[in-house]
Amino acid sequence: MAEELTYDEAARRHELRIDGELVGWLDELPGGESVILAHTEVLEGHEGEGLGGKLVRGAIEAIAEQGKTVLPTCPFAAAYLSRHPELAEHVDPSMRARFSA
Repeated sequence: MAEELTYDEAARRHELRIDGELVGWLDELPGGESVILAHTEVLEGHEGEGLGGKLVRGAIEAIAEQGKTVLPTCPFAAAYLSRHPELAEHVDPSMRARFSA
């Protein structure tokens, strides 16, 4: 089972594919020096497989590589960050305290 996380610039979203099939995405919006994580979606039939977490973590890591931080307005992304305080350094300073250990 091959997983691939890519970025669709036209759609402004990170996409997760398994064996070439789109199984989920994370929409983003510009937010100045940060990127707004707006909505995470996992397609029906793939819930509960940990794919949403892979999308959020992968998007945060890709955004961090660009030297930007994230603003998690998506409830799923915010909950994921709450469970993973090791990623708090990648959250915009205005929200970082909410996600630090």
